[in-house]
Amino acid sequence: MSDHDVTFARIARRVHGQPTSDGAGVKLRRVIGTSQLPDLDPFLMLDEFGTDRAEDYIAGFPEHPHRGFETVTYMLDGRMRHRDNHGNEGVLVPGSVQWMTAGRGLVHSEMPEQQEGRMRGFQLWVNLPAAQKMSEPRYQEFAPDRMPVAHPADGVAVKVIAGEVADADGSAVRGPIVQPATDPLYLDLDLRPGAGWRFDLPAGHNAFLYAYEGEVSVGEGEDARELEIHTLAVLGGGERLALRAGIEGVRAILVAGKPLREPVARHGPFVMNTREELMQAFVDFQQGRF
Repeated sequence: MSDHDVTFARIARRVHGQPTSDGAGVKLRRVIGTSQLPDLDPFLMLDEFGTDRAEDYIAGFPEHPHRGFETVTYMLDGRMRHRDNHGNEGVLVPGSVQWMTAGRGLVHSEMPEQQEGRMRGFQLWVNLPAAQKMSEPRYQEFAPDRMPVAHPADGVAVKVIAGEVADADGSAVRGPIVQPATDPLYLDLDLRPGAGWRFDLPAGHNAFLYAYEGEVSVGEGEDARELEIHTLAVLGGGERLALRAGIEGVRAILVAGKPLREPVARHGPFVMNTREELMQAFVDFQQGRF
């Protein structure tokens, strides 16, 4: 498909992360899940955590429940141990991903496996359709060496966590995470200074780009707009994404998912479709049914 036959995606909205804390006082930047951007169907929340100060993360996220959605933890730096009340346990290391489907409910904790040094990464909340909210909990957890990297253009490296990217030779590079309900795309982009890349977004998906190092130009020609560090761009207006890294290069995550278009009833760690289901979640948790 030539450029004459497509429309280019643009920055429909810019959202700046808001400093907050969660768990037992872990300091982080919330990007989705604020008054600026309460959600972007099917995405409910995006937190970026990143600090060299142990006191900002050492208290971690003690035991807490979840029901009705998925949490996606992507570690860039540091080590985090997770445990749940179903006997699952493991350590997330730099470059690893955990895609947890809470389903009908579980109680888990995420605690730093280090006393000092840098801790950095993302946690994304992805909604589940009504038909899967009460499914059995499960994990898709992958070590760094299970994450394929595509090199689709000069100076461009794309870690494919979920979805598919064409390599320079045209071969498909597929991420290990599979979730048919929302058909997610989750890419970690690394563009060297001045490098450019074009990518066709999945049709019908809601998509966002979040720059966490450097800056990047989004769009083509006179319509191109800059996206600065620690800023999220809600993408719209076209299917082809054109990116050009700034003078320092850019690291960014590109995420897209099929919207569920279902009512959302949420409070704290529970995300259901109705107020009644939400109240039942609290009762079930209090009575030890998770």
